[in-house]
Amino acid sequence: MDATLTRMDTTFRRTMTSVTDILFPVNKEKEEIRQQILRKNHEYVTNLPLQMLLYFNCFYFPFWFIGSLVILDLKWQPLDELYRIVLVAIYIVYFIIEIVRLYLGYLGNLMERVPELAGSWLLTLLLTTPLILLLLINDNAIVLPFERALHIIMTIMVILEVIIGYFAIRAMVNYQVTKYHLQQFTDLENIDQSGSYFPETRYTS
Repeated sequence: MDATLTRMDTTFRRTMTSVTDILFPVNKEKEEIRQQILRKNHEYVTNLPLQMLLYFNCFYFPFWFIGSLVILDLKWQPLDELYRIVLVAIYIVYFIIEIVRLYLGYLGNLMERVPELAGSWLLTLLLTTPLILLLLINDNAIVLPFERALHIIMTIMVILEVIIGYFAIRAMVNYQVTKYHLQQFTDLENIDQSGSYFPETRYTS
């Protein structure tokens, strides 16, 4: 069981890393970031606005979910049979996705882990955003005024998380790649100074 979980975690990280490399190409001309790394041994790149959004989202989500279910119960009778099934399915999927998304976002942003943060961002962009927009603009689902207000607040949070999350991941990727390259140069300098590094010697007969 532990081996299976380890393999799944490794596969997830590799997939998210590959996707991140494509969506967030590294800008090698970030001299300001290089100078910050040179001045300090460690620079925190946790994005404060994104963390605040995730924090407030965690508190607002239960209120939004319970309020939406109460309203769904109130308008259950006038709803078409098809929309009853669709709305129930949407709320179930949204509930599961939101828990996973917020957990990955919290973990990735606070611990500066790019795969987790990228996974949270992709869930937000590809699943959460379409679902909340569908709940907001689909008038056939009989959207009540209070329900629309709930969805508008959630939509604003989600859209801001998509925008700020993109720049947060981009900055984190640039920082970590730059730090990695600088660490390689530092290791080489330490080897040269210790005298334990010898350049390649070519022997001639």
